[in-house]
Amino acid sequence: MRDPLFESIKINQLDVKNRIYLPAMHLGMAKDFEVTDQIVEFYAERARGGVGMITVGYATVDDLSGNTTNIGAHEDAFIPGLKRLAAAIQDNGARACVQINHAGRYNFSFFLDGKQPVAPSAIASRMTKETPKALETDEIHQIIDNFAQAALRVKKAGFDAVEVLSGTGYLISEFLSPLTNQRTDAYGGSLENRMRFGIEVMQAIRKQVGDAFPVLVRMNGNDFMSGGQGRDELREYARALETEAGVDALCINVGWHEARVPQITAAVPRGTFAYLSRGIKEVVSIPVIASHRINDPATARDLIANSMCDMVAMGRSLIADPYLPEKAQEGREKEILHCIACAQGCFDNLFKLKHVECLCNPKAGYECDSACTVAETPKKVMVVGGGAAGMSAAIAAKERGHDVTLYERSDHLGGQLYLAAAPPGRGEFAELADDLKAQVDVKNIRVKLNQNVDEALIDQEKPDHVIVATGAAPLSPPIPGADQSHVVQAWDVLADKVYTGQRVAIVGGGAVGVETALLLAEKGTLSAEALRFLFVNQAETPEVLFEMATRGTKHVTVLEMIDAIGKDFGKSTRWGMIQDVKRYGVDVKVGTKALEITADGIKVESADGIEEISADTVVMAAGSRSVNDLAAMIEAKDIPCDVIGDAGQIGMAFDAVHQGYRVGIHI
Repeated sequence: MRDPLFESIKINQLDVKNRIYLPAMHLGMAKDFEVTDQIVEFYAERARGGVGMITVGYATVDDLSGNTTNIGAHEDAFIPGLKRLAAAIQDNGARACVQINHAGRYNFSFFLDGKQPVAPSAIASRMTKETPKALETDEIHQIIDNFAQAALRVKKAGFDAVEVLSGTGYLISEFLSPLTNQRTDAYGGSLENRMRFGIEVMQAIRKQVGDAFPVLVRMNGNDFMSGGQGRDELREYARALETEAGVDALCINVGWHEARVPQITAAVPRGTFAYLSRGIKEVVSIPVIASHRINDPATARDLIANSMCDMVAMGRSLIADPYLPEKAQEGREKEILHCIACAQGCFDNLFKLKHVECLCNPKAGYECDSACTVAETPKKVMVVGGGAAGMSAAIAAKERGHDVTLYERSDHLGGQLYLAAAPPGRGEFAELADDLKAQVDVKNIRVKLNQNVDEALIDQEKPDHVIVATGAAPLSPPIPGADQSHVVQAWDVLADKVYTGQRVAIVGGGAVGVETALLLAEKGTLSAEALRFLFVNQAETPEVLFEMATRGTKHVTVLEMIDAIGKDFGKSTRWGMIQDVKRYGVDVKVGTKALEITADGIKVESADGIEEISADTVVMAAGSRSVNDLAAMIEAKDIPCDVIGDAGQIGMAFDAVHQGYRVGIHI
């Protein structure tokens, strides 16, 4: 049967073998603008996995356009490294493209040796907290030429195509938007004038690279900025890119970095933003690529088959599993390791000036040194605990050729991943549990469920190596009254093991407390299906439907001793969660200490004094403690033993997966 995902497509005269496109993503792996072995191996592995086209970057067009961790395209000296990268991608079966860009006011003077970033107008950036220098006309013309010369270097380096980033709040989109362009010359004012810079960049590039070389543009379908550019203006821009600048394909992304609409987190339903690529596909005749939260082949092929787009950009999906295309084409979709949109390694790392990693795939970013070699002497390995850490360790140890058995006390694998999946917008964590279980199954790892591991079993099995991944248990802080029947643990709420009353007080405002609060605050709100029905039938006004979607039946209060909630969320996730806390009417009290739980609520102390908060249910979300009753006994028997995940130190799922892999691969 025809599979739309694996039909070839032409971009200009370039044949691409399938419709899967790996978009440019900042990896933080370049050194002084130079292509490194780490970059080469990262992309070579994705090419081997079967993707049709890979775009690297972004790459710089001048010395103000990026920083030293970007790939350089602004000098001829960078061409040899670019050639090596192009060859690595092409030799492994994929088409190769470079995205070029200028950050504009999104650059930091810190990265520019104190130089001031530039922009159409001197309007401060909410992201950088800096005010850029307004460009003079001659400087604009120079940047246009810089783009063209960078594109020519891309061609000289042997790449198959060049892409220009014309969205996300960077320089070209700063010219496009009335929010950041207050010029009164030919480059400001009307839409025609605001488009001029972007159009002239593409025209200059076309003049340099020739008619046959594919030129793509990655642009916003909506910038999601109040007072910015919505769909209508951007559709006009898309038309102009095709008719006035001769662009060969458009890759549609969403939002600026400053936008308050989530774009990459698990709260975004899969394929949601394809409506934007559809809107642009309706007004152009060139290929259109959909982006954002397309992390499985079924979603991807449906979007193509239903004319929402011509290709799909699967970026973080291919960080998580480079072989997603091959597995999909061979009918092995159950073996795919899906991106769960946690953003912990791929996006949050960039704020820490670290290179890209992946919660789901501990090999990502380590392609140069993660090759698995079979152990010279296979060992009998016992893994105790079937959560994220235990499964990751078992999989890695099996790849080493060891005889692995995985023991789990409960009746299922997955551990706390299912708790992490319970809150609204976090369901993808359950997919990770399922994916790891699938890998355990594919690798024929023996699994013993409902099995308690004790000294007798250790003596019976006589393992050569034991990995303890027994996880954690919730903490019960010594608050007077905590033993009453209306006091429950957040883990039990998340696991749907207990009911809560109409008035709920949550003790603890960390990630678990916030997630529990949002889960409870949504109780009584309308489902997506109900909202769609009522909206389509115009049963209620949009304003009423919004209220019914965000106002539940419970009054939830979060109590936190420190000055902020959700501090243990990653940066990419936290702002959206805090936004939802406000949107769903959760009452937050920071700087507040729980003193005593009473029959009618909870007494607390804050800067305002002591008060009692009424509550039908008090939920404990005060953290967790390691559970490890085995290591000392195992070590006393002189059996090599590793303690990983929460059993060793309370951490995040990212830590558990990576620790498990590292331990397993080194046995």
